[in-house]
Amino acid sequence: MVLPKIEAEAISQNYGHFVISPLESGYGITLGNALRRVLLSSLPGAAVTSIRLSGIHHEFSAIPHVREDTTQLILNVKQLRLKSHSEDPVRLHVEITNEGPVTAGDLIAPPEVEVVNPDQYLLTADSNDVDLDFELVVSTGRGYSPAEERTRLPLGEIPVDAIYSPVKKAAYRVERTRIGQQTDYDKLNLEIWTDGTISPEESLRRAASILVQHLSLLAGAETVEVEPAEEEEEGIPARVYDAPIEELELTVRAYNCLKR
Repeated sequence: MVLPKIEAEAISQNYGHFVISPLESGYGITLGNALRRVLLSSLPGAAVTSIRLSGIHHEFSAIPHVREDTTQLILNVKQLRLKSHSEDPVRLHVEITNEGPVTAGDLIAPPEVEVVNPDQYLLTADSNDVDLDFELVVSTGRGYSPAEERTRLPLGEIPVDAIYSPVKKAAYRVERTRIGQQTDYDKLNLEIWTDGTISPEESLRRAASILVQHLSLLAGAETVEVEPAEEEEEGIPARVYDAPIEELELTVRAYNCLKR
């Protein structure tokens, strides 16, 4: 079997194009589909899972002296790209007391959290009378977590749909390639777009590592033979079924019914 090589055709902070070849016929689709699924669903990341605004209790409220309502603010919050080195939920906050725009760079974050896109717009205060305490809860996870999963939050906290996956898009295509006179080998082109919290190379390494961990369990699995269950003895001997009804000591009424 010919072992493939990996080459980076194009690479940047958010995009990577990798070519994996040569692969045995059919392996291009097998690897491409598996890597794409893991890239999109299984890589860990960080996201805002809930917010708290002083004086606001649900997502359909208007925010005093702020141009956006709560729903529009949540949409902006979902665009935040964060790195968290804490396994526990972490809180970010900002106190808004002056007129003007507020961006992600204005958030006060603990050392274990990094805001990757500090220019992300959040809201605009349209009056100097504004007095708003804005707090965000950042958690780590995998894939996607809808707000409906977080119904038991403290009073005043509003749940937010959390998109943990650091990979925004992954695509692959398979082409034919040749080695010597053989032309039935596969060439896998894999493209990865990330949100900037992880490099394309690192995302590919992590996805491959997850697949290897699962496949290694299968490679080391031992076949266990299941012994057939012992047949239970019949509870009623066959001679009872063949006995005449006269020998069954039935009541007169039961005997007459069976006799008829």
